[in-house]
Amino acid sequence: MRAAWYERTGLAAEVLQVGEMPKPEPGPGDVLVRVKASGINPADVKRRAGWGGMAMDHQRVIPHCDGAGAIEAVGKGVPPERIGSRVWLWNAQGGYGAVGRADGTAAEWIALPAEQAVPLPAALSFDAGACLGVPAMTAHRTVFADGPVTGQTILVQGGAGAVGHFAVQMARLGGARVLATVGSAEGATHAEAAGAEPILRRQTDVAAAVMAATGGCGVDRIVEVDFAANAAVDAPVLVPNGTIASFSSTSNPAPVLPYYSFAAKGLNLRFIQGFALPPAARGAAHAFIAMHATALNVAIRGLHDLFDIAKAHESVEKGGIGNVVLRL
Repeated sequence: MRAAWYERTGLAAEVLQVGEMPKPEPGPGDVLVRVKASGINPADVKRRAGWGGMAMDHQRVIPHCDGAGAIEAVGKGVPPERIGSRVWLWNAQGGYGAVGRADGTAAEWIALPAEQAVPLPAALSFDAGACLGVPAMTAHRTVFADGPVTGQTILVQGGAGAVGHFAVQMARLGGARVLATVGSAEGATHAEAAGAEPILRRQTDVAAAVMAATGGCGVDRIVEVDFAANAAVDAPVLVPNGTIASFSSTSNPAPVLPYYSFAAKGLNLRFIQGFALPPAARGAAHAFIAMHATALNVAIRGLHDLFDIAKAHESVEKGGIGNVVLRL
């Protein structure tokens, strides 16, 4: 089969290779999936780059955690009725701090545990399905980890990003009003189309804008893309006992917490790790995606061939609106 891999961490153009590998076989409890699309997340490029001293868990790695395709064979213990079904894939390689399998979705076939191959709704393409594993599942957890959001007001920091875009849509589908910070006019248009009231963070006093939009009341919850960068803004705009659900702190992996700003209002800080969702939360997200598949807009900005994987990784590193996908 055709596959991409790397044997050391480093720059995409220097370490990523494409060639032939043996086709995998499904073990007990596994399914064999013919991959049609492989989603590329920031986590994937960070692993390949060795971000923060991240070491390889295997001598050779086929990258990417997310993907979509069709089941071609099943291992012992898996119902044969699953053969032929369209599926989307999650956590193909395990999470941060948890050694997973060496083989991800940047290959024509992948064998992985059957529960990690979720029925793909008919309304979603393989390209869209390849963008659900990390972005959509993380977004669902950030929005609903503390219960229903009906009638609440939620601030999504980074509403034009992959997770933020899903979070805006899911919060709106859950009955919430959504404010979203964005970095550009293009991002504002993108977030607004998803159902948010955009705030241009580079041109606006975000805290003042949020308080003005809420009549001085503040927001009930915050979906946070960069805790270190935004903690000083988040605390003043939350209602007493409100919650920040943070899924990243890229600008500073060791942020300083403004303790008394949080404590004075009894605020809650929840850390969200899309690779380590509790089974019940994951099941709820699967059901939500299946129920609302026709309403969800999956933004894709780049479709690449497997042989262009280095360029695809570089596109993710540069950033932009929409997900980047490999077609196989």
